[in-house]
Amino acid sequence: MDQATVAPRLQRLRQVLQRQSLDALLVPSSDPHLSEYLPERWQGRQWLSGFTGSMGTLVVARQSAALFADSRYWDQAERELAGSGIELVKVPNGAVSHLADWIAQALPPGALLAVDGSVLGLATAQALRQALDPAGIELRTDRDLLDAVWDPRPALPAAPVYEHAAPHAAVARSEKLAAVREAMAQRGAAFHFISSLDDVAWLLNLRGADVDYNPVFLAHLLLDERRATLFVGEGKVDGALRARLEADGVYLSPYAGAAAALAALPADAVLLLDPKRVTLAFREQLRCRVAEAINPSTLLKSRKTPQEAAHVRESMIEDGAAMCAFYARFEQALARGERLTELTVDEWLSGERAKRANFVGLSFPVIAGFNANGAMPHYRATEASHAAIEGDGLLLIDSGGQYLGGTTDITRVWAIGTPSAAMKRDYTLVLKGTMALSRTRFPRGTLSPMLDAIARAPLWAEGIEFGHGTGHGVGYFLNVHEGPQSISKAQPDPTMAMEPGMITSIEPGVYRSGRWGVRIENLVLNVAAETPEAGAFGEMLEFETLTLCPIDTRCIDASLLRPDEVAWLNAYHATVRERLAPRLQDDALAWLLARTAPL
Repeated sequence: MDQATVAPRLQRLRQVLQRQSLDALLVPSSDPHLSEYLPERWQGRQWLSGFTGSMGTLVVARQSAALFADSRYWDQAERELAGSGIELVKVPNGAVSHLADWIAQALPPGALLAVDGSVLGLATAQALRQALDPAGIELRTDRDLLDAVWDPRPALPAAPVYEHAAPHAAVARSEKLAAVREAMAQRGAAFHFISSLDDVAWLLNLRGADVDYNPVFLAHLLLDERRATLFVGEGKVDGALRARLEADGVYLSPYAGAAAALAALPADAVLLLDPKRVTLAFREQLRCRVAEAINPSTLLKSRKTPQEAAHVRESMIEDGAAMCAFYARFEQALARGERLTELTVDEWLSGERAKRANFVGLSFPVIAGFNANGAMPHYRATEASHAAIEGDGLLLIDSGGQYLGGTTDITRVWAIGTPSAAMKRDYTLVLKGTMALSRTRFPRGTLSPMLDAIARAPLWAEGIEFGHGTGHGVGYFLNVHEGPQSISKAQPDPTMAMEPGMITSIEPGVYRSGRWGVRIENLVLNVAAETPEAGAFGEMLEFETLTLCPIDTRCIDASLLRPDEVAWLNAYHATVRERLAPRLQDDALAWLLARTAPL
């Protein structure tokens, strides 16, 4: 975005602040469902600031403004905010304290800070109030100031809702509803409100296209002991699907009616509510008793069934075959001296995925970063700003697809020309981290953040660190990022326990600003580990690596690998070759065989 466009928008906003006797506006990167990827209507932070990263918080005061972003976005934010007058505040991942400290310094005691309560997470609101109350700063959460400055503001998306059907939907909607109601009963709750879009989609075996890259739709869901009310846009569910939903006790109601339905619940009723997955505005509608706990559906959907795992393995074969076809074409074009850019990677790789069976769409925008651009973890090439792929260096490609039978997410780094010894060292240290965690066994129920240091240890030993988490949960034809597990430095809580069936990424990295970046990512499945001592010390789990794509051995400094690490890599490549070869032919097959040759 041209920063000349940002200045008048901020000016209009400041005029609104003055007219309404407000001192500042806080704009989070969220919507009424606290989604990661947002429908255009709620991309106010990007519209006001010009910063296009998927996460960040903007505060605009009458005389100053600041964008709060974690280390994944620092280089990108500095570039996109240049000349805007918006200060970049670099914070550790999601730290509310930095945000509150800046606000307390920028605003005087007695100041009024506006934020739209309909997009402010309940847990975030509680943390903000706790931090700002001592400074005498009051939150005003009853208005959406973007309506006053964003004209015309994008409308709600209107894509149709469709059914995720058998055989890929391996568990019937009625069974899932019964499991959630059982969890409600254990909490003594007669009602349960769900606002997170992937929970609603999973629970009802429905999918949509309201949010880019995530096959979900805008809706809220209110359950009681026998009936479920789906608050969804009019016309988004056709008559046939509506009848099938009603046969399972699911009835439609207007999307805007969720707040009134919550306000009408009996005062003596108990409602189960997840404070991390609902907004402040909905919580403030309630007059009934509330039992706070994680959504049961969040726990249930994280544990893929054996049938779902089988479909994911098939999707990984399709995804791996697409990547082999792309890389074969790409390397041949590179050898012929054709002009290739980061945009070429996006176009060609997405095109190969689109040819594969059961492909629906990408699971996130393709990240293709050559050399310095690879040092920005969430970089995305655009027509206005991208690099040619020429000379020597490293090309980082992070990409993924949505298939009816699963969601993929993979990062590989490829040698272009002759990588330097320093590049190879970084690459090998990252690979050692990926392998170390991939080979780990651990007791069932281990809290996922406890595993984070295993992947970092080879890098820490050399004084190297990376600023993002090591791994995130992945949905089943749903969001590429899901919980509750997180292999990261997050504060552990009991909901993060590792259980059989969970799919998680393993993706350590090294990022040298202005030079290059390295990240090697596979998805892994929690499976039971057979150990001689299992009976005496409880059930153990290990990781089955699901992702099928060669790891570029041309980038490896073999002197840094132990024999057991070489053996793991060779065994992985043998598996990749065995599973992908039957789906490939000609150049793609030849490329696979060359890139999976034993080290």
